[in-house]
Amino acid sequence: MAHWLWYFWIYSFLGYGLEKAFAAVTRAEHQERKCFLFLPLCPVYGLGMLAVLALPPALQRGVWLVVFGGLAATAVEYAVHWGYETFLGVRFWDYSHVPGNWNGRVCLPFTLVWGVLTAAAVRLLQPGIELLAARVPAEVTYLILLVFTADAVCSARFLQATGDVEGLRVSFE
Repeated sequence: MAHWLWYFWIYSFLGYGLEKAFAAVTRAEHQERKCFLFLPLCPVYGLGMLAVLALPPALQRGVWLVVFGGLAATAVEYAVHWGYETFLGVRFWDYSHVPGNWNGRVCLPFTLVWGVLTAAAVRLLQPGIELLAARVPAEVTYLILLVFTADAVCSARFLQATGDVEGLRVSFE
């Protein structure tokens, strides 16, 4: 079970890095991340990869991995966005200006990108991540889980109380 936590944290961290790189490359007006934690983690990426890794083995081969990886990641992205809006009253991203969007929560161009990225992650990164996760002592996992849980609770309370996404981003950027 602990290895799934590490997959989540590692892919959440990699997603954070991807967000920062994308913002820099596109020279986005707002260079901050689009996630709800104070820590440099974007949980939507971690959850998306967990969904992809949970796909049946038959769907983790060839073009099926691109197709179903993209669909799984997009479904998670939609659900996380809905959860942020419903339970925290905030929106971290808005694709309503992108063609092929659904309620501004997801869009076709990023579904295609997620398909390619998830397939690359499963094929190129996951074997090394599995080895790394298997070597982490249980005590370290418990400590990181404690820090992560405290961060999630504090971040959620901050957002519920203020609804200030920018304040959350500025707090620790």
